[in-house]
Amino acid sequence: MGLFSGLRGETPATTPPDPSFQPANDEVPYALRIGAAWSWRLAMIVLVGWGLSWVVAFFSVLIIPLMIAGLLAGLLSPLVRLLHRHRVPKGLAVAIVEIGFLAVVVGALTLVGRQIATGISALWGQARAGYEQLMGWVQTGPLQLSTAEIDRYVQQGVQSLQDNSGTLLSGAASLGSTAGHVAAGLLLTIFSLIFFLLDGDRIWRFVVGMLPRRARPGADGAGRRGWQSMVSWVRVQILVAAIDAIGIGLGALIIQVPLAIPLAVLVFLGSFIPIIGALVTGSVAVLLALVALGPVPAVIMLAVVLLVQQIEGHILQPLIMGRAVSLHPLAVVLAVTGGSMVAGIAGALFSVPLLAVANTVVRYLAGRQWETDPLLAGSDADGYGRHADDTSHQRDIHGRSGADAETAAVNATGPDAADADTGAVTVPRGEPDAAGSTAHGGADR
Repeated sequence: MGLFSGLRGETPATTPPDPSFQPANDEVPYALRIGAAWSWRLAMIVLVGWGLSWVVAFFSVLIIPLMIAGLLAGLLSPLVRLLHRHRVPKGLAVAIVEIGFLAVVVGALTLVGRQIATGISALWGQARAGYEQLMGWVQTGPLQLSTAEIDRYVQQGVQSLQDNSGTLLSGAASLGSTAGHVAAGLLLTIFSLIFFLLDGDRIWRFVVGMLPRRARPGADGAGRRGWQSMVSWVRVQILVAAIDAIGIGLGALIIQVPLAIPLAVLVFLGSFIPIIGALVTGSVAVLLALVALGPVPAVIMLAVVLLVQQIEGHILQPLIMGRAVSLHPLAVVLAVTGGSMVAGIAGALFSVPLLAVANTVVRYLAGRQWETDPLLAGSDADGYGRHADDTSHQRDIHGRSGADAETAAVNATGPDAADADTGAVTVPRGEPDAAGSTAHGGADR
């Protein structure tokens, strides 16, 4: 009867489970399972981050020039757009902006070189006088060292240099290799900057076009918002660096510290490493004041440096930098410290803009902001300015734009889409072909 019980609407009998059986996970405390799940995910994130840092360090000669070119492109792209809006061809606008930028850099370096060449002799004489004062203080001060003891210490220092001459020579050789890498990186930076300014948007469309279709809207919007964040950081950091350089440079000029203009340029460059850079370069000004002018001017110079740092930390960073890049000062300090530990000066330089970009991208993706992003308002279903059913012709991959892209899109939507994709000649709309028929026109669309 049990065989036909299902035909009469009766529920077939089932064997009850063994009450002693329990899944293995039930024996593990719930808190431990949650902790283990978080642990292996965090471990994977750390492992992937370590792998990426190793790859970046291995290809640093290639990656660092590209990143510098990206920062410079964010700085110079508004000038290119300004010239282009005034009917200057884009290629000519890029050439004018980049040549002008290189001229400014070369002019600044020339001015600094002349200042150093004219001031080094006076500084050397002041340094010798300061050395003699120091030796007199060592002999007559609390140390009470005799001339023989001083000579013995000097001989020990010379002997130490001779014993480590091999290390010094290897360091000089590595310095020469580093100079070669710097020259190659400089050429790569200039070359990359040209194409970032000329075809930056087309390069970005090509990168986004390689992603899966569903990932393109989020990637496109996140990348553009991250780029805006980096551009804002570059502009604001230039303003902060200029204020630091002017403040410390004016203080050095008033106190009559030698090499005041090179010091101002050094402070300007060092200020691109937030908080720490201006403090380190300002200490150079204090040291020069101590060597050339004595302890009292050095104390005054130290007060000027600390005053500029207070203005930066309590006024410029919260009001200007805080509006452009939403990063807490503690996050900035930790990023600079961690970046310098991982990649030295380059890590300290790029850590804050990369952190700002990462912060913007994560917030954008977590909030699904691409669904209401005005930057993507003109995009269609696939988020990339193309119809969702257009699978035969990818404008983003081929890098076509303007009239060429419009013509290719028209050809790709008709029966001759395959020909448009393979490069074959398509029959123009409205013209008869060899069989006497006409190609598909736009009226029936």
